[in-house]
Amino acid sequence: MASERITLTGFSATLNRLERRLEAINSQFEELDEAARSLTERLEQHKQALALQAHQDQVWVSLLEEKFTAVETNLLFTYVADTLHCCHSRVVKKLPDLAHSLPTTACILRRKIKNRRIDVAWESSLRDLGLDNSDARALCAFFVTHGYQAEYYSLVQRQTLAEDVENLVRKVVRNQVLRDSLLRAVQVVEKGKAGAIAGEEQASLLYKTAVLKSNDSLINCTYLDCLP
Repeated sequence: MASERITLTGFSATLNRLERRLEAINSQFEELDEAARSLTERLEQHKQALALQAHQDQVWVSLLEEKFTAVETNLLFTYVADTLHCCHSRVVKKLPDLAHSLPTTACILRRKIKNRRIDVAWESSLRDLGLDNSDARALCAFFVTHGYQAEYYSLVQRQTLAEDVENLVRKVVRNQVLRDSLLRAVQVVEKGKAGAIAGEEQASLLYKTAVLKSNDSLINCTYLDCLP
């Protein structure tokens, strides 16, 4: 009997050691699993950042390579300027106590990075107009590229020079992301709010998704002073 008790005691001790060992292994597996999830998330964020940068580069390259006529440049610039002004006006209306410190769109874009109220008002204003940050990025890029030489057209001039601006945009703008954002700018000015863009391609949608998940500022602060 004594021998059996000793055998059972030894067996029980062995089981306990095995259980502790299994618990340690399970704990290590959980730590490894958490590390793998964290690495996957970081890789996905990096992938999205690269995709966003690639699309941004394409927009800038397109703007530098596009050979618009003077009339086309002025016409598109006018709609971009009016749309950015609409965004600015809506933010100021939402934040009347900060209106004096937000005289331009550039001020809003600078301060929204560190001021939660301004950021929320900006996002809300874009949604009110049927826009999002991907559109704002593209419109800011256009304004920075052409604003120094473009002429602002009055309503009469626009109507005289182009009966169908949306059709003009589709004809002269090659980059899909920029084209869709300019089409929305035209809708904002002419209809008060942008709607769905017919024929919007997957590349543009992927760019929008990447922008929505990005925490980067809209545009390099070096260029913000160019904005209205």
